[in-house]
Amino acid sequence: MPYARPDGTAEKLTHLPRLASWEKSTHPGQIRLLDYLSSTRLLLEPVLARLTGPLALRLDIGLPETIKLLDHHDLDNYLYPLAAHLRKQAGRDFVSVWATKYTGPDSFVRVEQARPVVFPVRSTIRTTVSSGKVGYKEQIRDQLTGVTVLPDGPVRLEVAFTVGPARSWTTLWKPTIDALGAVLGIPEGGRPWSPRDGRIDRLGLHCSVAATLGNDVLIDLAWSS
Repeated sequence: MPYARPDGTAEKLTHLPRLASWEKSTHPGQIRLLDYLSSTRLLLEPVLARLTGPLALRLDIGLPETIKLLDHHDLDNYLYPLAAHLRKQAGRDFVSVWATKYTGPDSFVRVEQARPVVFPVRSTIRTTVSSGKVGYKEQIRDQLTGVTVLPDGPVRLEVAFTVGPARSWTTLWKPTIDALGAVLGIPEGGRPWSPRDGRIDRLGLHCSVAATLGNDVLIDLAWSS
């Protein structure tokens, strides 16, 4: 089930948004990431205390003019550490997370009650393999039949996951997007699971739960250029 992009009052970030990092906890990059995550959680605590029920998160990322906006700086890699931190430290989970990126000096964050909407599904996929295995990506690629690569330029992407009760949906984000070369394109000479996902300048990820799915995952995709 997709949800609307939060459009209410935004909080201006006091720290630069940071990409996910897998360095040691003592690495300067990890320290900067934790500082950013902690400061953002403090900004959101009053809002989180007021809200109940399913939540939606939105992160708007301002990047310097010196950065090529559509090269790297993948939006899911900004969303993952923030969503994980808020779940662990604030005890709040999200059914919808959004991110945008643009050239500008300021970045913002919003949290609101999730509002179900309908989006124009371009493709529906079912996977039966663990997302940690290459077969998961292969199943997505093989079901994207009749799809042509979007023209050069920015891409808007929404992905709605339906999962079983025991499935962690955040671990599905990266391998799913990595399998979308048929939509995003793959750089010449690039690896099959390294699409041009830096092109995505607006990303929405959604989750709903169906007890009958077990470990299978249903994925509804919508995209535009």
